[in-house]
Amino acid sequence: MTDIQDLPYPANTAALFETIRHLPDPVWLDSGKPRSLQGRFDIISAAPITVLETRGTTTSIDGPDIASSHSEENPFVLAQDLLDDMAARQHADTPDQHREYSSVALPFTGGLIGSFGYQLGNKTSSKNAPKSISKNIIDFPDMRLGFYAWALIINHQIRQAWLVFHPACPATLKHEVETLSRSAAWTHSVLSTTDLPQKSEFRLTENFSTSTNKADYLDAVARIKDYIVAGDCYQANYAQHFSAAYEGEPWQVYQHLRNVLPSPFSAYLEWDKRAVLCFSPERFLKVANGIVESKPIKGTIRRGQTVAEDEDAAITLLNSAKDRAENLMIVDLLRNDLGKACYPGSIRVPKLFGLESFANVHHLVSTITGQLRAEETPLSLLKHCFPGGSITGAPKKRAMEIIAELEGLNRSFYCGSIGYISSNGRMDSNIVIRTLLADGKRLHCWSGGGIVADSDPETEYQETLAKVDILFKALDPDY
Repeated sequence: MTDIQDLPYPANTAALFETIRHLPDPVWLDSGKPRSLQGRFDIISAAPITVLETRGTTTSIDGPDIASSHSEENPFVLAQDLLDDMAARQHADTPDQHREYSSVALPFTGGLIGSFGYQLGNKTSSKNAPKSISKNIIDFPDMRLGFYAWALIINHQIRQAWLVFHPACPATLKHEVETLSRSAAWTHSVLSTTDLPQKSEFRLTENFSTSTNKADYLDAVARIKDYIVAGDCYQANYAQHFSAAYEGEPWQVYQHLRNVLPSPFSAYLEWDKRAVLCFSPERFLKVANGIVESKPIKGTIRRGQTVAEDEDAAITLLNSAKDRAENLMIVDLLRNDLGKACYPGSIRVPKLFGLESFANVHHLVSTITGQLRAEETPLSLLKHCFPGGSITGAPKKRAMEIIAELEGLNRSFYCGSIGYISSNGRMDSNIVIRTLLADGKRLHCWSGGGIVADSDPETEYQETLAKVDILFKALDPDY
């Protein structure tokens, strides 16, 4: 049976994560609370019992208690196989895919947590996956997922917390986690409302630089406009890459930036001197009770300094014909993608061009829903829809070909997805934007935007700089 234990609601989630961070492969799916205006659940875990890591066409399967192996099978299929294998250990549980506890459906009861890289969109099968013409600029895998057999779940809406153990959780690991939950450090994190002390070891040793000079960027936007005129695509999301050398721990940076950019789909993942620092505001795909939801963002404007300026900014965004056209284009694309896994006639758009306000910006956010077909799974849905249309363009296949041709660099996890697929049939995932990747020596990030027929190259260029400006200023006071 799944073991669910009540815990005191923690006042300081970052401090709580710190108490388990010494364990292998720590993960924190972070709602951005208390500063985020959206968000509900935090999910914290570590020490996965199996890890899938895909590089190219090969996926390694590893874990502390299993012999390492490799497979050329599609990564999404391997992930489903792992979930199915672990489900066999859960047969003693009642088959209630949507079990509730304390009147609240738990989002995660053990399962997969990790990152899906943008390039997985090319891996339709291991035998005919096209070779990317993009080169790797960072030594990150194309996918890294762990099967996490325990988790700390925090519901900020009702101020409750639980410790959850999947039946597959090894007894030694369960004992270690339960011991940690009774430790003085854990108790202190539950009671403390102060931020963790910021260490001074982290520093940038050089300024951020781009891999694309301005002339090449402007030329690429012009070429996309030519493709649009020729009928190849309606929109392509073009991005440029930035990086800077650093010294110290990325974890210190994450703690600082989550206060600067509080976002409901944030995440911190760490392994082998690598880290993902994600501050995404965008949900990609959610599945709960068989209902699918996607919330693409297209349309962004900075918030005003005064109430009047803020209202004017919101009205400007709501009335922007260009942003509404782009948003509608992506809504149509996602309706088509969801149709590959949802029942015909079940797909709805309950909210079109909704205004959602975040700490620093307003966004235009639409909501698309559907009913997952009985023969489909959350992972097969993810496979059908990957990567998200809001960061590729339309039509997706041709837009991705143009992106690969003009960017020339592997996007790694940028524009991919981070999230969980739970053993109770639930899934939630983000679009990996506003994200830093740390490889032990350099911080990497990307910034992009949707290019359409009436895009002005200079304006698009300045917008990409504006999107990373807040990150750079937070990392370098002299920027």
